[in-house]
Parts: sequence; structure tokens; C-alpha cells
Amino acid sequence: MTSVALGPTDQLDPRLLEHRRELTGYCYRMLGSSFDAEDAVQETMVRAWRGLADFEGRSALRSWLYRIATNVCLDQLNGRQRRALPMDLAGNPYPPVEASLAGRRPMTAWVEPVLDRQVIAEDGDPAEQAVARESIRLAFVAALQHLPPRQRAVLILREVLRWKAEEVATLLDTTVASVNSALQRARATLADLDGRPAPRTLDDEDRELLARYLDAFERYDIEAFVKLLHEDATQHMPPFEMWLRGARDIGTWMQGPGAECAGSRVFLTSANGTPALAQYRPRAGGGHEPWGLHVLEIEGGKVAHISSFLDLGTGLFVKLGLPAGFD
Repeated sequence: MTSVALGPTDQLDPRLLEHRRELTGYCYRMLGSSFDAEDAVQETMVRAWRGLADFEGRSALRSWLYRIATNVCLDQLNGRQRRALPMDLAGNPYPPVEASLAGRRPMTAWVEPVLDRQVIAEDGDPAEQAVARESIRLAFVAALQHLPPRQRAVLILREVLRWKAEEVATLLDTTVASVNSALQRARATLADLDGRPAPRTLDDEDRELLARYLDAFERYDIEAFVKLLHEDATQHMPPFEMWLRGARDIGTWMQGPGAECAGSRVFLTSANGTPALAQYRPRAGGGHEPWGLHVLEIEGGKVAHISSFLDLGTGLFVKLGLPAGFD
């Protein structure tokens, strides 16, 4: 057997490392956290290196790594509460006042964002990239968290990665009938949750909208900003439990409790298969500090939803590989 690794984990064979990005995407969908996914992939690499003596070429290296990654994720999910988004927890929107910030949970309670570049090959097949972007949309990842872990694995492997039922059965040490049954139950759950957003690509009008959105935010022209939102647009702000509904309430929030964001610097990136804004708020004493990653959903030529993941001492931006600040 040809060795797959050369020694310590920082000297892994390139054939092992070339699967790292797609494994990160798989673990992210399973766990709902890019940071937990990175930890899971690292553990997968360690287990693979330690288990080389048991890998005798009986299956493809990629399948073997997915088997290890699945077991790592199932171990992590054992006894753990599902991650969610604020709108999943509260039936009614909050008023746009500072008192709405009273409820706060640790980031481990929330579905966390992932940058597209962390999980999608930039030089991949366009059709495969489109499927990958759809399958990391926040609504879909949040819906996945409602599934029992093994159902979650079955659905991702079968419907996102397009594995055959026989391959999934082998990976999970179960039968094809069990895989098909789990897939049917998982599909029914997702259908009830309406967690599959319609796939779409950005057109020229969307790009123009994003340019105006960026400009209005940096100028902190709230009147212009609100005009770019759907009338019933929504926004939530993990780690806070609050969420807002309506362009008017979002504008009121930005002019009230959120007014300290005036003077921010922002730049456009891609997260969870959609456009996103990385915002750096003015820092006391000068410069700009990481503040929020705003993941946007665009529908009908306007912004329909804003998921604002706030970096409140959590190191979110650094963990995502975004700049730690600006002068």
C-alpha cells in the first residue's frame, strides 16, 4: 500500500489535503458552524493519519475520509442542542428599541456563517458551484439542524453530494432500505420547514443594488438605505435573540440603537452562497474594528433579509480570515 501521509499532521500528503475544502463544506452543513467544521476536519485528518494501517485501498480515499468525517460529526452532535437562527426561536418580531437587546445567547446556540471561499472551490464546475452555494444558504443549514444527525448525514450525502444509496449505506454501516427511509423522513421534515430556498444567480440589476446598498451604508444615508429593502424585510443579529420585520423598523433601529455604526467602513464578500457585507465600525481612539458580517438575501430587486452576525469579542472576523481592522 502506498502511504497517504508522510508523518506529523502538518506534513500530510497532498492527496489527503486536497479534500479539505469539500470536507469542510460537508461538516459545516452537518454542524451549522464553520468553526466546529474546521475542528471536525482537523480531527478527521488526524484520525486518517493514525488509521492508515487500516486503510488498505478497499475503498476510495475520498469515501474513506467522508466516513471518518461523518463519525467525527456524529460524535460532536451527540447530546448537543441544535443550532438555530433568532427568527426560528421567536414567533413575533421585536420593537426597534434598545431594550430588545436584553436576550442574548452564546454563539454556540446559533447557526454561524461561512465564507464561500472556505467551502466552495473557486475553479470548480459552475453547475457544481451553484449546487454548493444553494446548499450552504442559511435557511437550508438552519433547517438541516432540525434533522436527527444520521438523517442529516443521509440527506446531505444523497441530495447535496449525490452519493448513491448503496454508497451511503456502506458509509453508515446500514442497509439501503434504512437509507431510503431516512431520506424520505428528512425530505418530509424539510418540506414542512420550507428550508430549501430557490436557487438563483446574481444579475446586473442585483449587482447595481449591492453597489447602492454599500454606498448608502457607508454614507449612513438611512433614507436611501431603507429604499433598497423590501417593505416586509427582516433582520436578525446573533448573538441577540431579537429580530426585526419591516423596512421602517430596520431604519428606525439604525437611526436609534444602531446609530454608532455611522462612519463604518464596509466591503463586499460572499458568505453562505449569497452576497455579504463585512462591516468595520469606528473604534474609540481611531481606526475601525470588526463589527458585523451581514449576509444578504435578495428577492425581486430588493434586499429581503439581513443576517447580521456581530463580532462582539468572539473573534468572528479573525476566525473567518477577514481583516482584523482598518486604520
